[in-house]
Amino acid sequence: MTVEMQDNFSTFGAVVTPVDDVVAKNRRSSRLHRLHGEDIGTRRRRVEQAADLDVGSLDVLDASLSLETADKMVENVIGIHGIPIGIATNFVIDGREVLVPMAIEEPSVVAAASNGALRARAGGGFFTDVDESLTVAQVELRHVPDFRVATVAIAAERREIMAIADASVPELVQLGGGARDLAARLLDDGETLVVHLAVNCLDAMGANAVNTMAEAIAPRLEEVSGGIVGLRILTNLADRRLARARCAIPVSSLKRRSASGEAVRDGVVAAYHFAAHDPYRAATHNKGIMNGIDAVTIATGNDWRAVEAGAHAFAARNGTYGPLTRWSVDDEGRLCGEIELPLALGTVGGAARVHPAAHLARRILGVERSRDLARIVAAVGLAQNLSALSALACEGIQEGHMALHARSLALCAGARGSEVELIAARIREEGRLTVARAREILHELRQPH
Repeated sequence: MTVEMQDNFSTFGAVVTPVDDVVAKNRRSSRLHRLHGEDIGTRRRRVEQAADLDVGSLDVLDASLSLETADKMVENVIGIHGIPIGIATNFVIDGREVLVPMAIEEPSVVAAASNGALRARAGGGFFTDVDESLTVAQVELRHVPDFRVATVAIAAERREIMAIADASVPELVQLGGGARDLAARLLDDGETLVVHLAVNCLDAMGANAVNTMAEAIAPRLEEVSGGIVGLRILTNLADRRLARARCAIPVSSLKRRSASGEAVRDGVVAAYHFAAHDPYRAATHNKGIMNGIDAVTIATGNDWRAVEAGAHAFAARNGTYGPLTRWSVDDEGRLCGEIELPLALGTVGGAARVHPAAHLARRILGVERSRDLARIVAAVGLAQNLSALSALACEGIQEGHMALHARSLALCAGARGSEVELIAARIREEGRLTVARAREILHELRQPH
């Protein structure tokens, strides 16, 4: 974690609001107690009520994407692959109650996010900060005869080149977006000059717009530099589009069945230090963070692959791969967590525009602006990391994860309806979490009595 990141966090979220006060000021609440114990129909009605949706709004999720629409989205369509969508509860973000839709196939992720958010509520929840929605396009210039002369010439033509870029995307400019900065840098190979064009993409992820702008300015850059244009495309290392979230959690809300609050707090900090000094551990540390971030990104129709690429590149920006979060103890003994990462997200364009489930997810979240979506996604990543490190520091990750995994094993064995929970309970109790054992129990259950 850089000094700059620590300084950024000192500028927001300084006042921690008691969660009861937060809830009192909000009509909707994300604290849907024991939602997991309800049947799907009841869950839907409770979420609809909490999210101020019309009764039946969530029923669209049964078949949210038609084959006809899918056929227009990608090539050679033969069907639709379903991913479960769950609701993470308990989130308070910048004083607002938020229900978080998550699209993911891995057991325990939604539960972990909800658990992390519940623990953070005692400290007022999560507080966030986001940069302007700047996405950067790169134009590569090869065989430049004089790098110093070219760099000076590009700087002198900066306004003209940015005007050319803006002229290629008039709709974006009319909405208030467009080119904001232009700069050239020499790569360490000593042979390539790269021009970065920073574009305010407003509420779009921005790939199409910035790629169009890069193509538009390429001929002029070639003339000015005397070089030959190579690649012209955005970078997914969106380090001018960062999102940050933080939380400060009282020890009393960290207590687990197997450990005191102080033990959990110190265990989380120790686990962070492990990741901060070992890239092997940091990779798994960040994978857990991305479990939550990817799930919300997918649910809202965003490009999770771009977000993954940017996050991992950002984690290695100082030359060594490290954790995206930082955990410490403040003067009051609270566990303090921080996260910072690039989040180039959109609430318009692409799948976010055409996929009905993505539209519904944004309604549940209560967001229309891309920066507001980034605030939520960053908070989810921090909650996910808190839950994972808390489990690792205490009973280990497997206890909760395998309890949920047992259901998947029962399904794989062919169990249906009430058989699933019966078999899952048996294999957990026996400690024999295998498909083979689940099949044996299923065979026993189905024998005539």
